[in-house]
Amino acid sequence: MDRRHDLELILRSRTPIVVIESEDEARMLELLQSIALSRSGDDYAPLFRWTITDGLQRIDISLEPQTLNSQPTDVLRHIRAVTKPAIYVLLDFHPFLEDPVHVRLIKDICIQYRNVARQLILISHKLRLPNELESFSARFDLDLPSEEERARIVKRTVNDYSEDYPGQRVQVDQKAHDLLVQNLAGLTYGDTERLARNAIYVDGAITKSDLPGVMQAKYELLNRGGALQFEYDTASFSDVGGLARLKHWLKQRRPAFEKDVSASHLDPPKGILLLGIQGCGKSLAAKATAGIFGVPLLRLDFGAIYDKYHGETERKLRESLKTADVMSPCVLWIDEIEKGIAGRGGETGTSQRVLGSFLTWMAERKSQVFIVATANDISTLPPELVRKGRFDEIFFVDLPGAEVRAAILAIHLSSRKQRLADINVSGLAKAMKGFSGAEIEQAVVSALYAAHAKGQPLATEHILEEIRQTRPLSVVMREKISTMREWAAGRTVPCD
Repeated sequence: MDRRHDLELILRSRTPIVVIESEDEARMLELLQSIALSRSGDDYAPLFRWTITDGLQRIDISLEPQTLNSQPTDVLRHIRAVTKPAIYVLLDFHPFLEDPVHVRLIKDICIQYRNVARQLILISHKLRLPNELESFSARFDLDLPSEEERARIVKRTVNDYSEDYPGQRVQVDQKAHDLLVQNLAGLTYGDTERLARNAIYVDGAITKSDLPGVMQAKYELLNRGGALQFEYDTASFSDVGGLARLKHWLKQRRPAFEKDVSASHLDPPKGILLLGIQGCGKSLAAKATAGIFGVPLLRLDFGAIYDKYHGETERKLRESLKTADVMSPCVLWIDEIEKGIAGRGGETGTSQRVLGSFLTWMAERKSQVFIVATANDISTLPPELVRKGRFDEIFFVDLPGAEVRAAILAIHLSSRKQRLADINVSGLAKAMKGFSGAEIEQAVVSALYAAHAKGQPLATEHILEEIRQTRPLSVVMREKISTMREWAAGRTVPCD
């Protein structure tokens, strides 16, 4: 109702052009019809709608539809010639605003507004007015459905189901219903109704099993730029080897992240920065975070954000971060953040603008988005990103110790259906000193190939042979890894 009142004020303000960027065209027309019909007497103004396909039609009263003035130039000449006040809604007119004839005709209508109140309302998904028309215009933003409105949409869809299938009632799990209403946030009225209908009509019920499909559909609607990857089922990610201190830290903060009543006095956690040696589990730690919090995981790909056209990179970043806000609660994983923030050759100007947009979003966001940024080289990151307050903590993912190596080895063997009783796990873990988690996995994979080639079941000797042939990164890059460890010793928190 507040937005309806705001729109009424704009219409009464004698502004010749009202610009509305919205994909909810049907809802906007309903709102305008409602406002038009509420007026009376001398204040009443007819309401017309124009499209390139149907031409100009009056929509405040029911009339036999006629296709008149379907061409943009014709409709603008017609509006300019009219001598009575009226409101003209031009749908998807944005391609025609580049024509100087159209711009001049619109300007004529605006200049003559004092004599004849002919108001133009431009509605499209995206609108950029020519500079000479900006001074005649006002913009209106249509809010997305509130929680109360989303609940009404779901309730209406439940009633529609009962009408379509007489004698059948929708089975409603109240907790699933509340989650459905929450997860529909950030969508237009049309999309909200469509997803609610899909969830209810598939089985005549609202249950927790409907939520993954709703979230997947919502993600696909929002992520048109393709810079985000989405993973809904993250429960399995929490079962990873090692990272005991990180897991404990996350579990302590889970109640505050979930906005539990018992933790209402605590500030919600912002995020963590994970530094460490390649292959030691930074990516797994990001996934484990989503699993421990029990929320979807979004991965932001900086490579897909950067664009050769000026301003497009920043726009894609803003849209991606907006999508993360709408998909909340979630974990936003930014892999190898230094490659997107620290400069890309000659694109330092773009990188600085990207950094500025990212820092502003980090500081101002109110949504339940927990950031997990991973980096291999902190020396390339700007100080303003790693200072205290940007992230709650900086963790260092080091080479796994003997116990963690044994746990990682057991996980990889079990996942490949190998009997742990037949393998000397503790002995192999000791032999793998200096191996990263990725190198442990690769040793198992290679040993399985070797055993299969010999027609033998996997044995300890096969894995030992692969260990002897492997030169781990800790040996190949000993100096660099030593430097990284020395830097992290007094500046970061170990994950284990």
